[in-house]
Amino acid sequence: MGEPVEDHKPSQQEQRDFDTYKMVVDLWSRENPIKTTKLQVLLAVNALLVSALNFSGGLKPENWHIYLAGSIFSLVWTFSIGRTCLFQDVWQIKAAEFRKRYPNDPRFSLLETAEEQKQVRPLIRRFGFVPSKYYLLFTPFGFTVIWLLILVLVSGANLA
Repeated sequence: MGEPVEDHKPSQQEQRDFDTYKMVVDLWSRENPIKTTKLQVLLAVNALLVSALNFSGGLKPENWHIYLAGSIFSLVWTFSIGRTCLFQDVWQIKAAEFRKRYPNDPRFSLLETAEEQKQVRPLIRRFGFVPSKYYLLFTPFGFTVIWLLILVLVSGANLA
């Protein structure tokens, strides 16, 4: 990041853009706890469904409604978390547009962290290299597939 130019008074347009940039970064950052909460609820609901399965006798064809509910709930969460990730990407793209418009103004580079990430301890970099949107999207999708496979396999075993 470059140093701010001394005695540079931002124009009204620059100030409006900076205010908008701050709002966009704020919107971007607010998506993180939303995604985390959605994932936690997804995990809790799936844990409850597994508990319901255990109480009702395990993997039996009569429990088809639990498998179907698990697949539907997980699919809905896939789309819900996907929408949250979509908007987080939109806010990041909008912030990047301001960065391109003002490349020499460090106020617009809050989300530019590539150099700072190189300074982070290696273990943290290794565990933190996967963007959250990937595991947040693939976890509910994985649950959807698992519940559907159980539904098909348990129901198919009953038909044989």
